[in-house]
Amino acid sequence: MSTMLKSTAPTVRLKEFHFPVAVEWTGGRCVAAHIEGKSAIQIAPPPVFRGTDPTLWSPEDLVVAAVASCLAITFTGLAAREDVAYENLSVEADGVAGTRHDGRFGFTRVGLRMSVQGADREALRRLAERAEESCLVSASLDLPVDLEVEVSP
Repeated sequence: MSTMLKSTAPTVRLKEFHFPVAVEWTGGRCVAAHIEGKSAIQIAPPPVFRGTDPTLWSPEDLVVAAVASCLAITFTGLAAREDVAYENLSVEADGVAGTRHDGRFGFTRVGLRMSVQGADREALRRLAERAEESCLVSASLDLPVDLEVEVSP
């Protein structure tokens, strides 16, 4: 007769987060992205891909904006945790698309230029580099993200 042993080890729960988005066609080559409780975003292809409304965000714009905003938001969280003061934080981003090493067309890299002002220049530079390394969006992409940091007093 076998005896089943009950484990006394605590159950480990892996962190998992969900970000639900619904996209619906609104006519032509346009769609609207919806998230419950937030304003819808109208999305269309960029002019370079025969988009007809250059005033709308494109999926490509959203990818590059996600990388840039993730860097900035991750930086603000790290700075708050370490109590490092800063001001005038901005990030400029350039997503480059072309033929990738696997032969497919897609983003080949994203260049980020972060400017931040503060007294502890070395701490700000270190936080910027850590923010890029730990940014969820950058870590999720299969492409290099090049970071240039400009810190001024």
